[in-house]
Amino acid sequence: MELIKKYFPDLTQEQQDQFTAMQELYKDWNLKINVVSRKDIDELYLRHVLHSLGIAKVQSFKPDAKILDVGTGGGFPGIPLAILFPETQFHLVDSIGKKIKVVEEVVAGLELQNVKFTNSRVEDIDGQYDFIVSRAVAAMPTFVHWVKGKIAKKNNHELKNGILYLKGGDLSEELEQYTSAKIYSLPDYFEEEFFETKKVVHLPMKFKG
Repeated sequence: MELIKKYFPDLTQEQQDQFTAMQELYKDWNLKINVVSRKDIDELYLRHVLHSLGIAKVQSFKPDAKILDVGTGGGFPGIPLAILFPETQFHLVDSIGKKIKVVEEVVAGLELQNVKFTNSRVEDIDGQYDFIVSRAVAAMPTFVHWVKGKIAKKNNHELKNGILYLKGGDLSEELEQYTSAKIYSLPDYFEEEFFETKKVVHLPMKFKG
């Protein structure tokens, strides 16, 4: 939790309490339904929570913005972002039912009012969103295909509506066809070694390719 406060010093008491509560909730649920590796549970704040919040360093979400988290797994990046932006609406989607079960229980345990969740493939989700967030669930061309038509046209943020994708490693080949993609390196925001090769990719809606 101190790690989160280090980079997000202006958290309310409620937000601090929610971030603190995550550890026990995930430990408890992970024993029943394994969604996070044991090593990662011990480093939950570094490898999952702070990593998810890398998106917030690139773009703060406005009240009433709508964010879709695709392939959320156990709730990342959606749940940490939902705590940080309590007035923003988050929709967490995963095709694996047991993962959404964990999301459901964690959301209830944290008493988050701004999160809904669906056990579904993203292609079957209706609606439009300001941003679509995810943690490396597929190569970018595949991901773009999945979320086609789900990004709202009206921009309300500094960045244009589109995809905010947490990725690692060399992305030059994967992003070759997306000339408008911008890469933000997480070591610019976080000093921990874990983030050395981690990035946030912003792909605005009006991309070529």
